[in-house]
Amino acid sequence: MTSTVPASLARAAGGSALQAVFLDMDGTLVDTEGFWWDAEREVFADLGHELDEAWRDVVVGGPMTRSAGYLIEATGADITLAELTVLLNERFEHRIARGVPLMPGAERLLAELAAHNVPTALVSASHRRIIDRVLASLGRDRFALSVAGDEVPRTKPHPDPYLLAARGVGADPSRCAVIEDTATGVAAAEAAGCRVVAVPSVAPIAPADGRIVVGSLEEVDVSFLRTLMTRMN
Repeated sequence: MTSTVPASLARAAGGSALQAVFLDMDGTLVDTEGFWWDAEREVFADLGHELDEAWRDVVVGGPMTRSAGYLIEATGADITLAELTVLLNERFEHRIARGVPLMPGAERLLAELAAHNVPTALVSASHRRIIDRVLASLGRDRFALSVAGDEVPRTKPHPDPYLLAARGVGADPSRCAVIEDTATGVAAAEAAGCRVVAVPSVAPIAPADGRIVVGSLEEVDVSFLRTLMTRMN
């Protein structure tokens, strides 16, 4: 976990129940879920295997170990998990070397969170080396901290990354809003006790108690997130 803001900043979120906002990265803030799938297809093509498009919904949003392990098993490729992880990260880094496209509404939402002094964290299942690359495009100073998938004993769908983020900004998880695009990420946030805004990218996500589903980040602002907290209390 990389932190740049004192934990006491959590109190700066203002006079609402909202203490902090945590955002997923791939498919939520940056339009890179397709980059990952393309990287996976290219690497396995080099290994002599073609990926079934149906597998995309299985691997999206999960930790590298789960996604890569599933694809090795599904294809029978002669490669170890450690070797495949290196190849996938390298191929993905090559794709994002010239910058990453932001999802609609991401730039405006990040600016608004900063303007309202709402502590914000980037919480991703991607490895630190990937997150640091993307932060160069997003703006590292926009986040109080960032949590990478290779920095926690258990990453998404386990609650550990979001619990770590909450501790990092000194916030109560139940008073934190999480924005996620996959069922895996939603499961992690809900297991941590956070309130969730789902913005589905690849696979649909159904509404549920404590969870609101929206079409894009264009529908989300600070007022929306504060209302989310009070509405679900």
